[in-house]
Amino acid sequence: MEKKLKILLAEDDLQLGFIIKDNLEEAGYEVINCPDGETAWDFYQKKSPDICILDVNLPYRDGFSLAKKIRQKSDVMPILFLTAKSLMEDKLKGFASGGDDYIVKPFNMKELLLRIQVFQRRNKLLFRNKSPKIEIGRFSFFPDELKLVLDNKEIILTNREKDLLEFLCTHPNVILKREEILVNVWGKNDFFLGRSMDVFVMRLRKYLAGDPNVMIETIHGIGYKFVC
Repeated sequence: MEKKLKILLAEDDLQLGFIIKDNLEEAGYEVINCPDGETAWDFYQKKSPDICILDVNLPYRDGFSLAKKIRQKSDVMPILFLTAKSLMEDKLKGFASGGDDYIVKPFNMKELLLRIQVFQRRNKLLFRNKSPKIEIGRFSFFPDELKLVLDNKEIILTNREKDLLEFLCTHPNVILKREEILVNVWGKNDFFLGRSMDVFVMRLRKYLAGDPNVMIETIHGIGYKFVC
């Protein structure tokens, strides 16, 4: 029997927390429901969940600071924020604190389940048919170690940087549409995620600057082209 995916849910609205927990358990997940940030942090350390779903406005420790604590422990833990806030600044703050995705209340439970399934597929790909090393010009890229190496100098990547670079590596020297990258790396095409993607592209460009033959070209109005 396949092991159930364990979800840490941090939601201070008891009624909403019960509804989410009930729906997720009915979908086959194991759910740990916590009413505040401190309890969630305690359970995170004890229970080792597979995915974290965090409300932003939690008592004792808000969702953003909780995400930062989780990121100190794991750079690959999927983190999804639940919030009533829909302003761009709030979404960007969520991504900056370590979040992978962002869903605004009120939301459809089917949408939440689909977002979780994106995380599941992504995690499965981490361990399926992985090449231990990918050569990119003068660089050696080790996806499963989150590592990029040039002349014995190592650059440690975040999980999102690794996902993006790996997707680019599988599509060398072709023009990729913005929406295609977003759907395959972030799970959906979204304006705010697009802003986040541009930031990650800038980071990768800095890392790859050591080899002038490797670059990420901007194709204005369309997307990017990974030249190597």
